[in-house]
Amino acid sequence: MSEVAEQSDRSHYLADLATLQQGSAPEWLHALRQNGVNRFEAIDMPHYKQEAWRFTDIKQVIRTPFRSISDSIVPSQLKEQIQAHLYQEADWSELVFIDGVFTPELSNLNASPDGVTVSSLGDAVSNHAEMVQSHLNKIHNSTHAFSTLNDAVLGDGGFIHVGPNTVSKQPIHFLFISTGADSLATHPRTLVLLEPSSQATVLESYIGLNDDSTYFTNGVTEVSVGDNAQLTRFKIVKEGKHSFHLGTDAVHQGQDSTYTSYVLALEGQINRNEIDLKLNGRGSQCDLNGLYLNDRDRLIDNALHVTHAASNCYSRMGYKGVLDGSSKSVFTGKVLVPPDSQKTDSDQLNNNLLLSDKATIDTKPQLEIFADDVKCTHGATIGGFPPELLFYFQSRGIDPLKANGILTYGFAAEVIDRIELAPLQARMAEYVFELFSPEH
Repeated sequence: MSEVAEQSDRSHYLADLATLQQGSAPEWLHALRQNGVNRFEAIDMPHYKQEAWRFTDIKQVIRTPFRSISDSIVPSQLKEQIQAHLYQEADWSELVFIDGVFTPELSNLNASPDGVTVSSLGDAVSNHAEMVQSHLNKIHNSTHAFSTLNDAVLGDGGFIHVGPNTVSKQPIHFLFISTGADSLATHPRTLVLLEPSSQATVLESYIGLNDDSTYFTNGVTEVSVGDNAQLTRFKIVKEGKHSFHLGTDAVHQGQDSTYTSYVLALEGQINRNEIDLKLNGRGSQCDLNGLYLNDRDRLIDNALHVTHAASNCYSRMGYKGVLDGSSKSVFTGKVLVPPDSQKTDSDQLNNNLLLSDKATIDTKPQLEIFADDVKCTHGATIGGFPPELLFYFQSRGIDPLKANGILTYGFAAEVIDRIELAPLQARMAEYVFELFSPEH
């Protein structure tokens, strides 16, 4: 199939649009969707001639005729599998979305403290219309065709609003489950709003239950962190082995705000996680952490863009990857410092461990600095374990296979150990340990 044909043949993405647009949605939401349709039809599909996608081949996504309507009927035998991915902590709020549809009977909506609203986005459109309208699609600036597609078929997702001077003490978990319905595309949209001097912890999990089918998750999350607010956000991607996941996160931060994120990319045939973050207020800071575990012939792409739009701001990117088989990974970390953003402090580092000589990594830490009073560093490392380190283990009676497992776990655990949410940290530590144990 020619590149021209791939660019023009996108009708199947909008084939279900008329059905999806039915219902009693307000006019402003219909207008938002229609704007998404217009932009999707006008913009090029991502391809290798675009700098942002130069190393990321998603022809498989473009060529597959996905449908966007699910029957939303959950087989009873899957409910037990879904329960296993909940944390079931007594004081957590956990909202379950199955193939893009909010499922109240599997969710746990604990009573939120005064000033905290947690719901599905669909319910928020009905119950908090003015608030949603004033923020939805105002933080996110569609950067590629698939994020505009999310606008066009915008459906359900998570919604959080934390009022001024309010602390949401207990974590909020959005669990997006894909049952593996073949050729199904879901487009979850999540909106997180923290007012000034508020705090919250949010976990988004994207889980696939079927390793044999091909499906597509095309998610967008919009985050607003108000002045002096603090948000810690975790994203776990463990899709089916033949699935595609394209996630776009848009974050705006106010003065003296703090945003800490962890993106853990564990499974999926093609997995791209994009973060576009703007430090809009003086004294704001962000700490972006990531771990990607890649093997077989999979592709994992992390694309981070931080704009220091105000002075005296701090940003950190710390991403680590483990690559095996004939897998391919891409890391792009771009920091932009405009002329007026003096006293900027930025640090980014991408470390990659290659377990196979067939695995490849394209890493591009970048700085664009137009101010003169800044402190910015960036770097990347790529390689395997030095032979003398393996010899050290062997000299103490540890065989090479087990030594490799211990060292690989230690490499990945540097990210896992920083997670301060205990149930998540324990679950991820167990997953990584089992993955790299010699018996796996």
